[in-house]
Amino acid sequence: MKHWLKQRLWKYRGHRIRPSDCHAVLRSGIGIFIPVFLLVLLLYFWESFTSWRDWFQMEAIIRPQDWEWSFILLGVLIAALFGGLVLAIAYFCFYRHFQHIWHEQKLARMFISNRFLEKEQKTMESIWSLTEKKVTKEKITYFPRAYYRVKKGYIVVRIALDMSRFQDRFLHLGEDLENGLYCNLIEREVEENFVKYTLLYDMQKSRIPIKQVTVEDGSMRLMDHVYWEFDKMPHMLIAGGTGGGKTYFILTMIEALLKSGADVRILDPKRADLADLETVMPEKTVLSKRNGIMMTLRKSVEEMLQRSEDMKQMPAYQTGSNYADVGLSPVFIVFDEFVAFMEMLDPKEKMQALEYMKQLVMLGRQMGYFLILAAQRPDAKYLADGIRDQFSFRVALGKMSESGYGMMFGDVDKTFSYKRIKGRGYADTGTSVIIEFYTPFVPRGYDFLNKIGRASEEGSERRRRQSPTAV
Repeated sequence: MKHWLKQRLWKYRGHRIRPSDCHAVLRSGIGIFIPVFLLVLLLYFWESFTSWRDWFQMEAIIRPQDWEWSFILLGVLIAALFGGLVLAIAYFCFYRHFQHIWHEQKLARMFISNRFLEKEQKTMESIWSLTEKKVTKEKITYFPRAYYRVKKGYIVVRIALDMSRFQDRFLHLGEDLENGLYCNLIEREVEENFVKYTLLYDMQKSRIPIKQVTVEDGSMRLMDHVYWEFDKMPHMLIAGGTGGGKTYFILTMIEALLKSGADVRILDPKRADLADLETVMPEKTVLSKRNGIMMTLRKSVEEMLQRSEDMKQMPAYQTGSNYADVGLSPVFIVFDEFVAFMEMLDPKEKMQALEYMKQLVMLGRQMGYFLILAAQRPDAKYLADGIRDQFSFRVALGKMSESGYGMMFGDVDKTFSYKRIKGRGYADTGTSVIIEFYTPFVPRGYDFLNKIGRASEEGSERRRRQSPTAV
């Protein structure tokens, strides 16, 4: 029973990291090379092995110059080549497995190099030395209880919180694990007795094409392992300069939202790319002028408050129900270049616009009103009074300054780097853990106007079919 329970725990937690794992890759390589080497030697010298009695003749022993050295060296060389070849084949065929062993080795060396261990000097009786009767050796008395596991494409590292003097460091190893394992930290969770780090290897491979972006059950798929769960983590903030992929990302989300039957309203004060959607979307859903934008914000707040009253009169409504529970469609207000719009307003209008946005982000989740704000730089003076904290999903695309990242994610212990890949950046999905992010891939020549026009028609028809009748 004890053995079975131990096996189950190891299956749940993963491989236990031990001090000996600091040579795990070497041991694995030797474990493959040596058997193959010996087997090839046995086959090569098979005839010699069958006549092993001749080896013990005195003349054969005392005359090594008569041995067939060229034959012997050729056999050793062939065996070594076969061993190396099998090792190389095993490495390429089982690359992922070797990668996991390499990760375990790195973890063991991290614990040792950072001195996350305790030793004691132990004096022992020597059975080999003729001059020294006693020898002193170091013995490890404490080594962190840590586990490494791969589950559904994620790497999970668990480290025991055992009240040792290293515990505080164990709680802040996220960046070390990211850089050392060349992974992206997805989540850090404190469990009972353990801190669990969940990482993902090679985020770029998790990038998906635009056709795989779907919206279902209050969640939008943006990467293989990344979802915007807007029902739980409402409102999105997007920042990015020219050429970062911000516009394509917004257009991609608009198409997916329209396909799902969502009510989408687009505000583009600069009359840039999003304003072109006015030709393919219903009237008064794409606005660029100041009065139209202010009117849309005001009407959205009024409709949201009215929906709150209407929901309570619906038969399916119960205390705590949200818009989806009673069969209502979500409403998304996509506001591009909102900072530029705020700069156009006089002080009184700025206060009014901020008040509208504040009500939407504070009250919108339950009624199904969600705000997507985009700007080149999210100026803090237009996201004051705790408004920024209500944007659960935040994306920074392209190259940004340290102050820009600070405005997006706050004061975080994260090293940001820039790669010349359009649509690449960083995101906080609502877990307060910043990950590398890649927007869905859009093929060259993709006709957004045509696709969004068709999606708008399909979405409108879908809303008409699914719309409940309010009492």
